[in-house]
Formats: sequence, structure tokens, C-alpha cells
Amino acid sequence: MENEDFEALIKDEKILKAIDKLGYSRPSKVQSKVMPLMHAHKDIIVQSQTGSGKTAAFGIPLCETIDVEMRTPQVLILAPTRELAVQIKQDIENIGLYKSIHCVAVFGKQPISFQTKELKQRVHIVAGTPGRTLDHIKKGSLYVEDIKYLVIDEADEMLNMGFIDEVSDIIRRLPKNRITTLFSATMPEEIEKLCASYMVKPERISITPDKVTVENIEQKCVATDVSSKLLTLETVLYLENPDNCIIFCNTKATVDKIYDRFNSLKWPAIKLHGDMLQNDRLKTINNFKAGKARFLIATDIAARGLDIESLSCIINYDMPVEKERYVHRIGRTGRAGKKGTAITFVTSYDERMLSEIEEYIDYKFEPTSIELENISEEYKARFAAKNVVKAKNTTSSKIGKDVMKIHLNLGKDKKIRPGDIAGAISNIDGVNGEDIGIIEIWDRFSNVTILNGKGSIVLNNLKKLKGKNVKAAVADK
Repeated sequence: MENEDFEALIKDEKILKAIDKLGYSRPSKVQSKVMPLMHAHKDIIVQSQTGSGKTAAFGIPLCETIDVEMRTPQVLILAPTRELAVQIKQDIENIGLYKSIHCVAVFGKQPISFQTKELKQRVHIVAGTPGRTLDHIKKGSLYVEDIKYLVIDEADEMLNMGFIDEVSDIIRRLPKNRITTLFSATMPEEIEKLCASYMVKPERISITPDKVTVENIEQKCVATDVSSKLLTLETVLYLENPDNCIIFCNTKATVDKIYDRFNSLKWPAIKLHGDMLQNDRLKTINNFKAGKARFLIATDIAARGLDIESLSCIINYDMPVEKERYVHRIGRTGRAGKKGTAITFVTSYDERMLSEIEEYIDYKFEPTSIELENISEEYKARFAAKNVVKAKNTTSSKIGKDVMKIHLNLGKDKKIRPGDIAGAISNIDGVNGEDIGIIEIWDRFSNVTILNGKGSIVLNNLKKLKGKNVKAAVADK
């Protein structure tokens, strides 16, 4: 059954249409193994690294199972970081686009009042971080009585971040007859206990944890010293000349130092660290994914939930403080069968951690030294040519060509309901119910997603709504 076609795994034609638009070709190992078990309503424990296609592995069968007519959440997905929760939301809504599946992401450092209003819409799936999810459950703004599926993603990272008690508290508040799927790169004792407490005869799937992650990655090690690290970085980038690159640092101060240096060189770079406002962090990630910068300089906050298509290189400017973190970092490149390069800087202070990493991934590094001499004009010219950044065709943009989100200036204050909007749009020549996606009704406005390239027709022809004049415009994303 492994790696058969998606047609053999997916029965819903609308999901197959979305998968085709997204450019999915053949199922990954984890997708081939997980999807049939989810269809069979089994509890599952999956040991698999990031980059193995696991979001689609649970997202596809969940979207097939959803009853789109229900207004209350049927699926809860827990993730360790805001970035991963948002990424899951985007992936789920792409997969479920033609079924009008609505996924809401809830996380900290965003007003809880906004999320509360969003949860009052018709919501099929909620993806959230443990703390904010628990807050919503306690407040009553997240109704969990109809939850049929629970997905715990990157459980080991939640353990590392101290969220396991909150995860347990959430699980205790969910219906006992739910189906639970847990994903984790490693299986520490505490995660095993969690599984034993809350899962029923779970099936176990293991996708050779480390080998799968690194088999498409060329791993290099560069010997340097603290005082010449920045110059070493510049030299390595000139020589490697990557299309794009994430540079991982252990502190915000180091991120700022490299970012300032790249700015002075006029290299197209952006930065990401925990002190940034949430909206700025999400904007930074989206800009890098869209190819608006060549270099992303980041702390480990970016190592989880950052799904970049065709990332050619990562550099560990600072040695990670945990061996597991090394695998998480380099797993950003070499994805979906593509080749990638991971370069780690090693000083005399890093030799012990390097040995731990070597043992962990069963790989022996051979540190090389870089001569910090003047780079030839030829190398500089080749490097400069790639500094002219071009917008990328991301996964969302592949499916987004046929999709338009439209903003309407009428909402609950004018007694507008989803049926009113669907009815008005269906009466437009050339548009039918299959072209209408998610409808959101807010206090003073509404949003509706139009599918199948019909957005401009609706935009130009929707003039009246429930007998009232309505202004339609392309909504902000």
C-alpha cells in the first residue's frame, strides 16, 4: 500500500481536486501509512520527523470526514508554536478548499476577543497552542462537546516547552469517544505515559526518525573561532551562493548583529526572533516563503512549523544547545525529495555537542577550515546576481489563482446571514453553489471566499444583498 497514488487513498472528489491543484504527486511514506488508519478510526502514534508530509497525512482524512453542515468544531489540533498552528490552518484550508472547510488558529499574543468572535462562526477545525486553547475551553468560547478527532502535533516539542500538563488538561475536557492521533519526532517516557493514559489500543507507525530527515541533505562542518565567525559566514555564503538560506542563531543579539551586517552589505535579509510582535513574525515568515528576501536570520523559534518550499541551505551559525534541535533545524531543507545543504559552524567550545550530534544521527563530520581571504570579483558577481529576489510560486499561491476572498460592507448589524450571501451570489449568471467557499459574518462586515476563478464575476455583479445596496471589494489576506 505504501506510496500508492492519492486516488487509492482519497474518495472525496473535492479533496482530490484540491490535492491536484496543490501539486501533490504521490503520497509520502507517512501519508501512505497514516491515512488508511485514520479512515479506519484508529488511535495512532506516529514517530516521524518534520518535513515528512505529516500535516497532509492527518489533514486529508480529517477534511474527508468533516460534516460541513455542522457549526461547531469537530476536530482539535494542538501544536507547540503559533507559527505551526497558523501553518496547519493554512494547509487544512487549502486541502479542504472545495468543501468550504473553515479552520481557526488560536494562539497567544493575539487578542483573545478577536479569536472568540472567530470561534462564533461556523468552524469545523481548530488548530491552537495548548495555553490559548485551554483558555478558550475554560471561557466557553471553544465548544468541545462535538470534537470527534484530536491531533497532537510535535508532542516532544510540547514536552520541551513545558506544555504537557496543559495538553493533559485539555484532553480530560474532551469527549472520551474521540479518535486521537499523536505525532512526535522522539518518544520520551513522558510522551509514552500520555499515550497510555489517553489513547485506546493505538497503532504505532515509525518512519525511521533521523535517516528520513537527513538523507537528502549534504551536511558540512566549518571550523572557526568566535572572533571571526561573522567573516566566516560572509565567506561561506559567497562560496556556497545559495538560492535562499536560513541562518540559525541561539540569541536575539546575534540575530540583530548579523541582520545589521547584511543590511550594511545591502543583502536582502529579514530576521525572526521571539521579541517581535506576533503579526510581525507572521509577516516575516510569509515574506520569506514568498521569496521577498534571500536570507532569514532566526532563533530556534523558526525551526518548528516553518514550511519553506525549496529551501536550498541552512547554516547553524551557533551550534544548537540540544542534539534534537540540530535535526529540527536542518529539517527545513532537503524536503519533498529535493536536495539541500546544512552547514554548521564549530568553535572549540562546541566539540562536545558536536560529538553528541554525531552519535545521535550516526554521522561523522569532518570539519574544514575556510581561508578568510578576499573573494574574487567573479564570486561576488555570481552572488550579487542572486540578490535580486523574485516572488515564488508557493503552495498557497498555486491554489490561490482560482480563489478570491471578497469583503462585503454588510454584517450582523444589518441582519445578514450566510444563506443571504449564498443566495445572492448563486443568482449571478455564471456562478453556482459549487463556487462559494467559506462565509464569515462579522458585526459590521462579511467575507466570502469565491472558488473556481469566479471571483471577478461576483465582484462586478453583486450589487444587492437582502434588498440593501452592498459594496464588494477584494478582502485583505
